[in-house]
Amino acid sequence: MRLILPLLLLAACSATAAVQVRDADTIVWDGVPVRFQGVDAPELNTQPGQSAKRWMVNYLRGKAVSCDLTGEKTYDRYVGVCYADGQDIGAAVIAAGYALDCRRYSGGRYARFETPAAKSRLKRARYC
Repeated sequence: MRLILPLLLLAACSATAAVQVRDADTIVWDGVPVRFQGVDAPELNTQPGQSAKRWMVNYLRGKAVSCDLTGEKTYDRYVGVCYADGQDIGAAVIAAGYALDCRRYSGGRYARFETPAAKSRLKRARYC
C-alpha cells in the first residue's frame, strides 16, 4: 500500500494534518500510525529522544510523505518504510545520527548509515 500525501505539520489533533510526528521512528500518516521498520530511535522521554523528534519535524517539513506498509502491526502502529520526497526516512534519521539500525527488523539495511557518534551516544534497544 503506497500513497503520497502532502505534508502538513500542524498542531497535534488538527483534523487537517496529513502527517504528524510522534517521535523519530513513528509518524501518523493520513490518520494511520506508522512505525518505521528497522529504525531504533531514542525514547521520547529522554533528551536524545526530544532532539530526534525535533530533527524529524524539521526534516519532514514541506515534503511529500509516502509509506509502504508491511501488513504487520506493533501495539497501535502499522509497520512500514516511509519516504519523504522519495528518500527513505529511516535511512535519513540514522544517517543524521538520531537513531540506529535495528538489524532484527531491518535485516541490516540501515547499518551502513549509522554514525560513529550515534553508536557511542545512543543506547540500542535490547530487542534489536
